[in-house]
Amino acid sequence: MTHKERFLTAINHQEPDRVPICVWYTPEAEMKMLRHLGVDSTRTETYKAAGGPLPILMDHDFLISWVGPCTGYYARPDREYTDEWGIGWKWFENPTGAYTEMVRHPLADIKDPAEFEMPDFEREDRYLGARMLMDEYGEEYGIMAGVACTLFELAWYLRGMEQVLMDIAAEKDFAHAYLDKLMGWIATAGRKFAHMGVDVIWIGDDVGMQNRMLIRPEVFREFLKPRYAKLFAEWKSINPNVKIAFHSDGYVYPILSDLVEIGLDILNPIQPKSMNPAQVKKDFGDKLTLWGTIDIQEVMPFGSVSDVINEVKTRVRTAGKGGGLILSPAHNIQAEVPLENIFAFYNAAKEFGRYPIREDL
Repeated sequence: MTHKERFLTAINHQEPDRVPICVWYTPEAEMKMLRHLGVDSTRTETYKAAGGPLPILMDHDFLISWVGPCTGYYARPDREYTDEWGIGWKWFENPTGAYTEMVRHPLADIKDPAEFEMPDFEREDRYLGARMLMDEYGEEYGIMAGVACTLFELAWYLRGMEQVLMDIAAEKDFAHAYLDKLMGWIATAGRKFAHMGVDVIWIGDDVGMQNRMLIRPEVFREFLKPRYAKLFAEWKSINPNVKIAFHSDGYVYPILSDLVEIGLDILNPIQPKSMNPAQVKKDFGDKLTLWGTIDIQEVMPFGSVSDVINEVKTRVRTAGKGGGLILSPAHNIQAEVPLENIFAFYNAAKEFGRYPIREDL
């Protein structure tokens, strides 16, 4: 199978030749891998528009073009910088590298959502990376448009988490008007991608914590579910073949039936220390493709090669039958993850992810 055939077969709940694979990297982990592979490049593509060489070098089955708020992460090398939304970012160091964190929320004090202007997502130059991927690789690879940090996350990026939670609790009229305003960018971007013919449009809002939800399911159903439903319906009316993926870290089991109800196709990342992938597969596997499932909190950074191999075997055995599984670490590979563990993931996924799934895994 081509990469694209494998990817499309899996997300249509049929068994391809093997389970599709994908890995995300932080910029420093990406550079470590490229240096190891002998690629002389200082260009990293984490959360950028055109994807970079690593997914192709590592035989991924689909390519991702990123637009929107998520591209503010790692956007510039300056110690502090401001992105196009007015969000202030700062680099912080840790024992294995560095990361960016938000230090300024530009809309913390607004009283009326009409007070601010959104960046222009009608601009065609925003979509050049996706068009390049479609033109150059669209026959061979699945193409995904990543428009994560979509609505709830953007709301607090701009306003601050505490203030947004207070808005939802005590200023509902403001909160609804504010979210309606923020809907503009994602509706426009999604329409562009649906008309373009990408295989998947991927939105994301972290609404889960390690073992509980960050917001109550009732809050999700009032403020986010109807807006997601509107977006999904519009994009699928433009392109009935497009699939919708949703990302939320952590525990989001109480809203999975809601997401299925409004037409979600792919769930990411099924963080295994928060939700049991086998249970998600059992309860929703006929409706949802599971994308992720490989532990990034313990196994990938701190486990042995054997631990990584056993993790892959477990996920394939318990979540792979009938298709509907994309194997991937449940978030970015960090610089601390040993190269041998990264390669163990790729090799095990290809060896043990072949269909039909072996019963003795």
